[in-house]
Amino acid sequence: MRADPAALIQRQLQAYNDKDVDVWLATYAPDAAQYVLHGERLAQGHDELRRRILVRFTEPDLHARLLSRVVMGQVVVDLEQVTRTFPEGKGSMEMLCIYEIAEGCIAKASFAMGAPLLHD
Repeated sequence: MRADPAALIQRQLQAYNDKDVDVWLATYAPDAAQYVLHGERLAQGHDELRRRILVRFTEPDLHARLLSRVVMGQVVVDLEQVTRTFPEGKGSMEMLCIYEIAEGCIAKASFAMGAPLLHD
């Protein structure tokens, strides 16, 4: 039985917030790729995805809050507010995440990132 696309992305988001690399990675296909929206590839395959997310998971304030979600077939689009620890300090930014699902896993993810806003 294939996972419902919205449920799969929710599981991925929860694993991100829990900083659970194994559960997070299990939502991605072995050859999945992440991109800047309409731009460069950030990572491809589980090894590169793991290395990339482990760096992010070291941030003590990391948390993504779902603002909205649209599901159209096998495409899920999330708008999130992500709290991070930037070099300048704690802050947040909006992030548009576009996930393409194939065979019950994330096959491709593209991200558009808003400008960071530092917290006082």
